[in-house]
Amino acid sequence: MMKKSVYIIALTSLCLLGSCDLDREIQTDISPQYAYRNFDYTMMRANGLYGPLLRGFKYIDDAMMASATDEAEFVVQWANVQNFNQGSWSERLNPDNKWGHYFDAIRRCNLFLENCDNVDFDQWKMDPDENQQIIYRKNLAKLENRKKEARFLRAFYHFELMKRYGGIPVMNRTYSLKDDYTVLTRRPLQDVIDFIVGECKELAGDEGLPVSYEENLDYGRITKGAALALRSRVLLYAASDLYNNSAWTKGYEHPELISLTGDRRTKWAEAAQAAKDLILMPESPYSLCNDYSKIGKDANISELILFRIESQSNDLERINYPIGYLGGGTGNMPSGNLVDAYQKSNGEMFDWTKLANDADPYADRDPRLKMSIITNNDTYKGRPVEIWEGGKDGQPIERSTRTGYYLKKFLDENINLLENGTSVHVWPYFRLAEIYLNYAEALNECDPGNADIKKYVDMVRDRQNVKMPGMTVTGQEDVREFIRNERRVELAFEDHRAWDTRRWMIADKVENLKLRGVRVTKSPTGFVYQPNEVETRVFEPRMYFYPIPLNEINVTGWPQNPLW
Repeated sequence: MMKKSVYIIALTSLCLLGSCDLDREIQTDISPQYAYRNFDYTMMRANGLYGPLLRGFKYIDDAMMASATDEAEFVVQWANVQNFNQGSWSERLNPDNKWGHYFDAIRRCNLFLENCDNVDFDQWKMDPDENQQIIYRKNLAKLENRKKEARFLRAFYHFELMKRYGGIPVMNRTYSLKDDYTVLTRRPLQDVIDFIVGECKELAGDEGLPVSYEENLDYGRITKGAALALRSRVLLYAASDLYNNSAWTKGYEHPELISLTGDRRTKWAEAAQAAKDLILMPESPYSLCNDYSKIGKDANISELILFRIESQSNDLERINYPIGYLGGGTGNMPSGNLVDAYQKSNGEMFDWTKLANDADPYADRDPRLKMSIITNNDTYKGRPVEIWEGGKDGQPIERSTRTGYYLKKFLDENINLLENGTSVHVWPYFRLAEIYLNYAEALNECDPGNADIKKYVDMVRDRQNVKMPGMTVTGQEDVREFIRNERRVELAFEDHRAWDTRRWMIADKVENLKLRGVRVTKSPTGFVYQPNEVETRVFEPRMYFYPIPLNEINVTGWPQNPLW
């Protein structure tokens, strides 16, 4: 009975996100070895491995992960995401508990890898007709690529667990009830990183994934660039403060589960090289998109390295349109903390105390602000957005924004919700701008003053419809803060902030402050803007890593994460 409990609880949650039906399909009288003899079935299972990739548009119920950070607040005050903001989450209640989800995803990858070589190609292989031989070679090559994609996804799902929980079991094969589960344990953080990076290195090698695909039907599949991008991100995390400091754990008995040893400068150099390998990849199909506003809306931009398309939907607009627009629900409300991070157009940091009376605080700012966030009196869907008190989109209307801002990034302004209009939405897992900023950040830590730091930061800021001034600060600390702020605005709402503030070990400061907004009132000459406080947030040191779910601890006896 103990062995069965470990199998069910410690390894997988078998009915997550529709995987239950697939699991039932495997758990029949037909063995996986036999089922995988069919090529089409095997390809279907390969495609299904992408299913557990989560898009961040409705990450926790209808809220984005941004609303669990200082980027935003969610309009529903009793929503599950508020447990993060109030500090009322635990090993029993975690709104972002993805333990079972990703271990199930890993199991599906392993099941595919262990059975896909059973495909029977004889109907093409044994036919001497040249057309059949072409099909045989094509299908054989397709299967080899699908195996590499499965290995990438397995590595990616390990990373998603690692960034939440630290050291985890490394699962490179399936387990059955016949196995001895006592040998399964949480592996040191270094082992998990080595596994992910090792897979990425091999998949990006000469015999690895393709740089691109020729057939349109394969557009969006995992490529060599995705493997290099994952390697870049993992090594950047591995070099960061959180993963190289266990002092905050107050004597935690298993520091190897949440921290690393070794020379920091070497780690930063490895992270810099990993990013550079992707930037300089031969025959690279990637380049920065000239139009920042297309990010999240256009799957054909050359900046995307790995993405998922949510085709023909309007949930994002229904949740996030301003409240005064028919069908709009306000949803994720950008914070003043984030808005204030967008520089003035001359490159200076915005400062409320230097703003003249009745001046528009959003004029003459980084253009990415107005491409990501709706501010008062912006024209949207044919009319000015009235966030001022008493306006169509402002307080005291129920569910109107409490921060004084509405979300714009990712949303299609042209959808008519009354006619149930829909649009394509694109969630970016990796894009080139992140890699440029990864490179600059790592290089600043291992080789401060290197000319490439400014070069690649400036390239991100020099898009055709952004054209922000180049970085002028010097000195390692000032450059570090500049790059961090650039990541904050460039990658806003793309599920980076929660993990960046953790790996930089600043979350107990920036996530433990008052969430700010703005009060807008109308005056005879225009509008008056007054910064205000929306709510008090809670972030305790133990929250740098998620707790292992309590049922896992009870069954396995594994060590819990520090301070939980």
